[in-house]
Amino acid sequence: MAKKIIGNLKLRIPAGRATAGPPVGSTLGQWGLNMMDFINPFNDATKDLMGKDVIVHIQVYEDRSFTWNSLGQPVDDLIREAAGIKKGSAKPHTDKVGTITRAQLEVIAETKKDQLNAIDVDGRVKVIAGTARSMGVEVTE
Repeated sequence: MAKKIIGNLKLRIPAGRATAGPPVGSTLGQWGLNMMDFINPFNDATKDLMGKDVIVHIQVYEDRSFTWNSLGQPVDDLIREAAGIKKGSAKPHTDKVGTITRAQLEVIAETKKDQLNAIDVDGRVKVIAGTARSMGVEVTE
């Protein structure tokens, strides 16, 4: 019989730098979880992405055990890196802050292919391009 899930947590944590302090410690502590059982494996698994943020999904079970899955960098971070900008536009439809090419979108789409809800490469590129446009990044061919 499967364990009953009592919580789904989503965290954005610096890769390789999870500590018992906030946000990890305070979030896991609320659920009564042993935070070191998460922190050490997470830091080992993400040390190659040091200095970047990582999205993590944690499923908490009724017996206070848990499983976690790292989804890698968020799409907006990948777009900012590819476009060479620090942040998106406050008025994305009028103020453009950078440009990104279709080839760069394809690389990002390939990186995030398991997390995107699209059937093929063109669909994934359209999803990433929509995110880029909503950040004020112009998409060029």
